[in-house]
Amino acid sequence: MTTAVKICGMTDETSLDAALANGADYVGLVFFPKSPRHLDLARAKALRAMIPINGSCQAVALVVDPSDEQLSKIISAVRPDMIQLHGHETVERVAEIRTKFRKPILKAVPVACAADVDAARAYLAPGRLADILLFDAKPDPNALLPGGNGLAFDWHILQGLKSRLAFALAGGLTPENVAEAIERTGATIVDVSSGVESAPGHKDPELIRRFLRNAKAAKQS
Repeated sequence: MTTAVKICGMTDETSLDAALANGADYVGLVFFPKSPRHLDLARAKALRAMIPINGSCQAVALVVDPSDEQLSKIISAVRPDMIQLHGHETVERVAEIRTKFRKPILKAVPVACAADVDAARAYLAPGRLADILLFDAKPDPNALLPGGNGLAFDWHILQGLKSRLAFALAGGLTPENVAEAIERTGATIVDVSSGVESAPGHKDPELIRRFLRNAKAAKQS
């Protein structure tokens, strides 16, 4: 089975076109002012217009501990296919968002050990509060960003998930290591941001093409 690919933190038409033309399954639009990839609603709406509605690539709105008001504005203006919750949202908060906004949810969980992975399953039951979990490297306590820091974690802590749970993998992925990551973890989705950038917030179309090519050619373990 081919692993799906998410290119996160799109900020310009050229890199978005490279992602779409080379088979990205998801593209992420970031709504978090502290991030160099942050978009205002007008800019996000313009990029969203390039992504065909009901096409093969889904638009994902990444938010961090969002209010209902923020989510309402994003959903109204941008019409994302999926919401990515990348903050400290509790199980209860995820349930509230799912009930109110009725959008598929990708819940990012920072992990550093197997216990973190096990604890994350609370977001899937009861009732599959999140549609899929995204395992990302746990950031430094003083880091400004909850993700997109280019940090990797020990993939061995995901060994217990193979063939048991669909999940997304992020954290330190690059065109050079994505095939190994897929083969070792069996990830259903791989998610990259800084690993395909020439500078923070500036995607490199050639790195995007290489990442997609290598990820699509990899075999799940």
